[in-house]
Amino acid sequence: MKKRLNITIEEETIKKIKKYAEDNDISVSNLVEEHFEAILKPKSRIKTKIGLVDFVKSLPPSKIEFPKEMDWKKAYKASKIHGD
Repeated sequence: MKKRLNITIEEETIKKIKKYAEDNDISVSNLVEEHFEAILKPKSRIKTKIGLVDFVKSLPPSKIEFPKEMDWKKAYKASKIHGD
């Protein structure tokens, strides 16, 4: 259920917000709601801003030894066919 929220904002800021909303074909209410939803999302457990590749490289080595010549694509497809 939606509820009404009254907020106090500087007049110049309101003008800019309304212009932005109009230019982006969104209501001010939706704009505010989306902003609040974005800031309330759970924070990522990764504290530093690193890329995926760097993150994967930073993981500890596997405790399982895999053959160097393992064909991962073939093993994946086989697992999908056989339901493993």
